[in-house]
Amino acid sequence: MLTPAEAAQRIGQHLPVLPVQSLPIGQCVGAILRENIYAERDQPPFDRVSMDGIAVCSAHIATGSRRLRIAGTQAAGDPPLSLPSPDQCIEAMTGAVLPSGCDAVVPVEHIRVEDGFALINDNAPVEPRQNVHARGTDRLQGALLLTAGSRLQPPDVAVAAGAGMAHLRVSAEPACMVISTGNELVEPGEPIESWQLRRSNVYALTAALQRRGFTRVVDDHLPDDADVLQQRLAQHLNTHDVLILSGGVSMGRFDLVPAALAACGVRQVFHKVAQRPGKPFWFGVAPRGNVVFALPGNPVSTLVCLARYVIPALDRAMGAQSPQQGEKIALGADIAFKPALAGFIPVRVQIDDSGQRWAQTVTTNGSGDFAALAGTEGFVELPPGPNNYAKGFVTALYRW
Repeated sequence: MLTPAEAAQRIGQHLPVLPVQSLPIGQCVGAILRENIYAERDQPPFDRVSMDGIAVCSAHIATGSRRLRIAGTQAAGDPPLSLPSPDQCIEAMTGAVLPSGCDAVVPVEHIRVEDGFALINDNAPVEPRQNVHARGTDRLQGALLLTAGSRLQPPDVAVAAGAGMAHLRVSAEPACMVISTGNELVEPGEPIESWQLRRSNVYALTAALQRRGFTRVVDDHLPDDADVLQQRLAQHLNTHDVLILSGGVSMGRFDLVPAALAACGVRQVFHKVAQRPGKPFWFGVAPRGNVVFALPGNPVSTLVCLARYVIPALDRAMGAQSPQQGEKIALGADIAFKPALAGFIPVRVQIDDSGQRWAQTVTTNGSGDFAALAGTEGFVELPPGPNNYAKGFVTALYRW
């Protein structure tokens, strides 16, 4: 069987390249940028007043003169004024261009205004370039601001807008179909028999995808019927980029998913990964390049496989430089892990008084114990056992 790292690598080798679309900048937060963004102009594009006050000629102030006639007001967005003479000043607002003939700004709290004159306090410093944000000190025209493959956060959107970009080229979102399988599943709110189970996995999968910014997500439920499975899977393969199934991939008589996918022309890349939970995980590629993740049906296994493999894979397909993946964290207590398989252990993240984060493991009653996941942030990945891992052992945390 493949290790988790090998499985992730195999998936990465078979991912489709999602198309590029142009979107208005206001719709781009969370999207994957597919073009570099360069500075339209120097930033700031002019010598910028950085505090409300008066713009002055500092050399004149150095002669001892601290009483200046106010010659005008320089507002933000107005063309630059000119200082008529060094013994005068110009009121200047934050964000305004520095008036010509001025090289410093004295803040309003250091002046008094009387009868059209500004009086600078005796102890107020006045130095050249004081409270002036010089042109080009942030970025020069043509400088690289954002790199293709970046996930656009709110500050990035502001950067792109500042560069004059009304539209951005970003990755199109994959159309995802989340499918539950099994005759035993009953929709929440519907009457249920004692031998049946609630259909819950699909809601966890859909919620996890939506939380990570994937909005083109719909779901379906398929019975344990080979003909129906094949027919409906074929339909979904024609209309969606990604199929994510839950259940029907183990070794039982009614684990019909692999055969149904094969009948639809989906090529198996691998089946089974050396991990607990989630060992029966199946991955394949359809004829037109769309991909199928068939996850084990036990609830913990389903969500573990989604976070460990599916979400990072979707990020890569969208061209992300840094796919959402495991973050480093230390175990908060000793743990013994016996299986000769990689271990995925649910955890709660706790922060001590020094700010150190610790992964506190949560005991479950197996991969069907979904209720044990309540209040957990995700799971840690442990190397194959048997082994004892001490408090402080650093491993990867995958968040739900």
